[in-house]
Amino acid sequence: MEISMVDLVSLAIRIVVGIIILSPVLWLVGRWLVGKEKAKFTDSILIIVIGMVVNAIVSWVLAGLWGIIGLIVMLIVWLYLIKHFFDCGWLKALLIAIVFVVIFVIIIVILGLLGLAIFSII
Repeated sequence: MEISMVDLVSLAIRIVVGIIILSPVLWLVGRWLVGKEKAKFTDSILIIVIGMVVNAIVSWVLAGLWGIIGLIVMLIVWLYLIKHFFDCGWLKALLIAIVFVVIFVIIIVILGLLGLAIFSII
């Protein structure tokens, strides 16, 4: 398996777009559920960046086996990142993740209805 320059550029673009689009949503959900003392904007940026890099590594390592194993690994990674950076428990991290996904889907649907397409960043 080889990492090409295109893969790295794609990852860099996904990280930048993730920082711009996903970080503010995650930050707002975190502030709402754990408070502004624990949920810093820089923490939400770190969660997104580390999560996307780990996702790229896991998908590269488990290229042929990505399926359920990769999904479980990434779910645990995302929840751990939220738990660690927002200083909360596993259940609160799961709640933050669920609310984040719901709000993000609503935003995507609204932007789609307004005719503003968002390309896939995940």
